[in-house]
Amino acid sequence: MIAPATSIDRKASFARFNATSTSTDVLVEAIRRDGGVIVEGLITRDAAEQIKQDLKPHFDKDIPDKYGLFPPTTQRATSLLGISDACVDLACNPTYISVANALVSSSYSFWRGDHKVSVSGKPIISSTAGFRVTPGSKQQVLHRDDNDYHPHDAQLPVMIGCVTALTKTAKENGATVAIPGSHLWGPERQPFDEETVPAELEPGDAFIFLGNLYHAGGANVTENDCRETVGIFLCKPTLRPAENQFLVVPLERVKRMKPQAQRLLGYGVCEPGVGFMHYQDPMRVLFGVEDEETVDM
Repeated sequence: MIAPATSIDRKASFARFNATSTSTDVLVEAIRRDGGVIVEGLITRDAAEQIKQDLKPHFDKDIPDKYGLFPPTTQRATSLLGISDACVDLACNPTYISVANALVSSSYSFWRGDHKVSVSGKPIISSTAGFRVTPGSKQQVLHRDDNDYHPHDAQLPVMIGCVTALTKTAKENGATVAIPGSHLWGPERQPFDEETVPAELEPGDAFIFLGNLYHAGGANVTENDCRETVGIFLCKPTLRPAENQFLVVPLERVKRMKPQAQRLLGYGVCEPGVGFMHYQDPMRVLFGVEDEETVDM
């Protein structure tokens, strides 16, 4: 086992800035240095409360995670742009979009015949999720969100996340914890809980962080205080098929195909978590397929 690095500053923390008075360049610089940044007042308290109300019925009917990424006491909501106009506004928040465009856009130059072409694309949604950490919840396992995409160093970063507080989030009720600077670690460097710091937020504040930053949902040691947040996660626009199979092949036709063809079209899950549907394997949900490639989520 690799021991924690003794050079880690135990008092290290993430910089805090106000959304309305801070430039994109300052936020991007802080994220490149630390892996994440706290942005106060990203959205209004009224907007946070509206999202909280929109997500409540979905939290209430969530089922426990079988894969092991989330403690069973963490309730989730997914597909948020389909259920909440306020989440649409959050996903389009100018501050977040400007930061994401600076860090996770894709550009590429190549020869087409006798002339050179340069192209670029802006980030797209990887996933959206609400999180309710209930009293008595244990800390989530430390992880990197970009593990889903099996990234290589030359591709980093491939993801960015924005976790916005719907309720006051403190260390005691399960605020997200993360390790400043861990986005710069190689694959052999193991993260340890004692290296984390909590991203404490007021409703409407957000923690914006790169997909390769080690983080986790914190432990909720309170007796009656739920911690609720909402996450909008964006990825490089190239992380998808060139031809959109979900649009060009009717679902009713897909249902009549054999599992191999369904997975070739993209309906399977690539572990640890690309392609899920409401935190479930679409092959099971849509087609009732149960085989050696089915992923329990």
